[in-house]
Amino acid sequence: MRQISLARFLILSLAISSFATTISIFVFNGGFQQLGDLAAVLYATTRLAALLATNLLLIHILLVARVSWLESSFGHDRLVRTHKLLGKLILYLVLMHVIAAVSQFAIGSGASLIDEFIVMVTFTPDLITAAFALGFMIVVVLTSLNISRKRVAYEVWHMLHLFAYAVVLLAMPHQFSLGSDISREDFATFYWLALYFFVLSNIIWFRILKPLFRAVTSLLRVERVERTSSDSVSIYLTSKDLKRYTAAAGQFFVFRPITANQWYKPHPFSMSAASNPRHVRFTVASRGDDTEQIQSIKPGTVVLLEGPYGIFTESRRTQKDVVLVASGIGIPPIRALAESIAADPGDVTIIYRVRNENDAALLDETRELARSRGFKLVIQAGNRASANSWMNAGPEGATDLERLLEIAPKLAESDVYICGPAAWTKAVERTLKNAGTPTKQVHTEQYSW
Repeated sequence: MRQISLARFLILSLAISSFATTISIFVFNGGFQQLGDLAAVLYATTRLAALLATNLLLIHILLVARVSWLESSFGHDRLVRTHKLLGKLILYLVLMHVIAAVSQFAIGSGASLIDEFIVMVTFTPDLITAAFALGFMIVVVLTSLNISRKRVAYEVWHMLHLFAYAVVLLAMPHQFSLGSDISREDFATFYWLALYFFVLSNIIWFRILKPLFRAVTSLLRVERVERTSSDSVSIYLTSKDLKRYTAAAGQFFVFRPITANQWYKPHPFSMSAASNPRHVRFTVASRGDDTEQIQSIKPGTVVLLEGPYGIFTESRRTQKDVVLVASGIGIPPIRALAESIAADPGDVTIIYRVRNENDAALLDETRELARSRGFKLVIQAGNRASANSWMNAGPEGATDLERLLEIAPKLAESDVYICGPAAWTKAVERTLKNAGTPTKQVHTEQYSW
C-alpha cells in the first residue's frame, strides 16, 4: 500500500511538473507582455490554449494506453474516469485556440470569421491536417458521452477512439511549423519533443511491442472450454511459459482471440483462478459485445493477452477481516481472491448475489473454497427485496444495512471488495457508507468502457 501511494505521488508530481513547465514556457516567452489591444489578447489566448491543450492531450492519451506503471498505481477505472474528464476540457481548450486564432487574423484582415477560417485552412501550411485533427477530436468526444455510448457498439466505439492517435499525428506538423512557443529551437522545442517521445515510446512498447513479444515467445493457446452455467463458460489457456502471465488475484487481462473475426475485438476479463503453473483461466458470461461468440472458441486457438492490469488486489488490503461481495459474473475476481488471500478461518466473508442458485457461475467452486478455507459464504439468490435494494428478499421490514451487519458484524473494521454491475456496486457502497466503513477500505474496479 505504501508503494502504491509513493508511486501515485511521483506520477502526480510528474504530471504537475509538465503542466507547470508548459505555463512557464509561455510566460518566459513573453506570453503576458504587450497586451495593449484585442488582437494581442487573442494572440496570447491562442498560444496559451494551444500549449495547455497539447500538454493535456498527451496525458489524456497516456492514461488509457494500458501502461503498466500507471495501471498498477491508480487502477483502470480511475484512469478511465480521469481520461473522460480531460477529454471535454481539451476540446474546450482547442476550440478556444481555434476561435482566438481566427478572430485575431480576422481583425487584421477585416474579413468575417468564416471567410478567415477558410483562407487559413486553405492557404496556411499544415492547417489542413490540423482541421482534420479538430474534426476527429470532436467525433471522439461526442462518442464518449453517456448518451452516445448507450447507442454505439463497443467495437465501433473502440475503432473511433483510435482517432485519438490520429489527432496527435495530424496536429503535430502545425505545432512545430507555426507554434511560436514550440518551434523556437531552444528549451521549449527540446521539452515538447521529449514529451512527445516519452508518450509515444510508452504507447509503442506497452500497446504493441510488449504484447507481441510475449505472444510470439510464449504462444498462448486455448486448452479447453468448460461450461459453468447456462450463460457462462470457463476458458483455460496454456503456454510453454506461463510465468509471463503471472498476475495477482483480482487483476484482469485484455483478451484477444486470434481468429479471422475476433482479432481486432479486445475484451477485458478478470482471472477466475489464482495464477498457477498449469493454466490461466477466465470465466466469460454471454453479455453481448461478442462474448457469446467467445464462448464458442475452439481448443488450440491462439489468444493474445495484454496485462495484467488493475489494483483490485490484496495489495490494497488494510485490515485483518475481509468481506468479498460479488454479483453475477462479478464472481471471477472474487473467487480468485478467495483462493489466494492470506487469511485464517473466520477472517473472510463471501457474499454472492445471483439470480438462480442452481445456475450461478463458479458457485460449486466458491462453496468448496469457503468450506476448505473456513470462510463464511452467503448466497443471495432471487429477486431484489425492493427497487432500491441490492439484496434479495429477506425478513419483512429489514433494510440492506441491517441484513449486511447481521452477515458481517465487523464491517467498519473490514476491507470490502465489490465486483458487479456499476449501479449495483454503487448501491453496495452506499450501504457500506451507512455502516461506517471507511472509504479507503472499500475496493472496487469497473472494467466497462
